[in-house]
Amino acid sequence: RVEMHKNIGEQRDNWNHLLLTSINAITLTAATMAGIAATSVGGPLVALKLSSTLMYLAATGMLVVMNKIQPSQLVEEQRNAVRLFKQLHGQIQITLSCGTPTSTDVEEAMEKVLALDKAYPLPLLGAMLDKFPETVEPAVWWPQHRQRQERQSGRTDGNGWSVELEEEMREVVGVLKRKDTEDYLRLGKIALKVNKILAISGPLLTGLAACGTAFVGSSHGPWAATLGVVAGAMASVVNTMEHGGQVGMVFEMYRSNAGFFRLMEESIESNLNERDVGRRENGELFEMKVALQLGRSLSRLKDLAASSYSSSKKGEAIEEFASKLF
Repeated sequence: RVEMHKNIGEQRDNWNHLLLTSINAITLTAATMAGIAATSVGGPLVALKLSSTLMYLAATGMLVVMNKIQPSQLVEEQRNAVRLFKQLHGQIQITLSCGTPTSTDVEEAMEKVLALDKAYPLPLLGAMLDKFPETVEPAVWWPQHRQRQERQSGRTDGNGWSVELEEEMREVVGVLKRKDTEDYLRLGKIALKVNKILAISGPLLTGLAACGTAFVGSSHGPWAATLGVVAGAMASVVNTMEHGGQVGMVFEMYRSNAGFFRLMEESIESNLNERDVGRRENGELFEMKVALQLGRSLSRLKDLAASSYSSSKKGEAIEEFASKLF
């Protein structure tokens, strides 16, 4: 599956570059022919006008398809799938090396594979993710967390958990929800809005250019030629900004980052909600894992939780003072 997603990701990256180059070449050629047609008469005028109009129409159709599938976003989806399948492969290897796997381990691995397939599908027709969703939600590539069975037995030391560690993890979850997840969702909404505007503007401009070119040589000749040339040039700029800048990939990147923080939230909450500490992950190791995933040291993670706790207390004090005052 890693090789499949890797190969298809390379193929769709080629789509993005080849379609971008081809559509821009067609559009600029059509704009050049429209400008030449404005200075021609007779047979050359008809030939140039017809050719330019047909090329603009072809570019419009190709742009509609390209903007619908968003090749750069498809590439980012496959990159994420490759990374996550490699991560899952490593987890399975660790399970095999640490001991004899159980049927529960097999079921969990299968659920993760199926969840990844659903989150990052390979086919386009009927299974492609919506590239312009109504609401921006974090990417979800993991199955629902279930109660875990503790492999070790005879533990009487709290499994590395303490009241202070639980409070620290709760504050970390609060920071992830209030700051990291919300920030990436906000940026994702901006990228989606920009992508929608560009996706509509490109085909609209090439369509207007085709209409303008069709009227070159008539009583509206100067204005028609201007529309055919200027709209075509602007369409090339818009297309380059959208697909050359890979705005769809940026949106998927923000969505995936928000999903990463959502996964961390659920992982921490699933441990905290388990009352039997023997069924939780080891507290000390879990704290270290969370710190490494957030790119922080243990001391910086504790400082993050402490600053969040003090900020929440200040907010509660201000709200209480305001309620008494008013």
